[in-house]
Amino acid sequence: MVTTRFAPSPTGRLHLGHAASAILAHDYARERGGRFLLRIEDIDGTRSRPEHVATIVEDLTWLGLTWDAPIVFQSQRLDRYAAALDRLREMGLLYRCYCTRAEIAEAMSAPHGAVAVYPGTCRHAGERDAPHCWRLDMAAAVARTGPLTWRDHGRAVVADPQAQGDVVLARKDAPASYHLAVTVDDAAQGVTDVVRGRDLFEATHIHRLLQALLDLRVPDYHHHALLTGPDGERLAKRHGAPTLAAMRAAGEDGAALAARLRAIGTASCRT
Repeated sequence: MVTTRFAPSPTGRLHLGHAASAILAHDYARERGGRFLLRIEDIDGTRSRPEHVATIVEDLTWLGLTWDAPIVFQSQRLDRYAAALDRLREMGLLYRCYCTRAEIAEAMSAPHGAVAVYPGTCRHAGERDAPHCWRLDMAAAVARTGPLTWRDHGRAVVADPQAQGDVVLARKDAPASYHLAVTVDDAAQGVTDVVRGRDLFEATHIHRLLQALLDLRVPDYHHHALLTGPDGERLAKRHGAPTLAAMRAAGEDGAALAARLRAIGTASCRT
């Protein structure tokens, strides 16, 4: 059965860009007689707020969206992420990174236009009693899996995770990174189709590698274009995009807004 999901982080209010993505994922499942799930990605303990969870539910309900299972909270699934980390550690694919934020920023500096990646400063640093995150030894991981592909809008994409460098899979201040948690959860929830913004396309290279390493099912991907404002900037919290809560409080009709987004937003989002 086709299964999609919408997985916001409760670190702020939802805006129109979120609404368009949620509608796309919801409608993709509904049009195929499938399931739509809601997952709250709340493992960032320094930024996640319970009050934003309630607003997310209110916003989606206001838009007329429904989901087909109880809401899943990542903060209640830490044992799954720990088990995945243990498995990767047993493969010899993780190493401790003791670098500070400043040291990482300096190490990841790159010429204009180049992709900045962590250069593996701590790859052979050994173990010591100090705060650390866990990084994936990318070269070793890629050597273990060999070439990988995934399907995006029905087209084959060759995965290139090595271009991302030795990514963090567990932070000093969080038990799992976005990369690890989303990969584990999509598989555990039986997600068959991931409908999400084009800004996460590059992350899929990492997710495809983790799926291969952890023997997880590979969903089909549908990365959509992002809604933009009059200035051409994508609608995002940091760009001051209007929140759904503010629109709701101003008396706007949620169903009418969803219809407008379907008409003007989802067409562009299907590219």
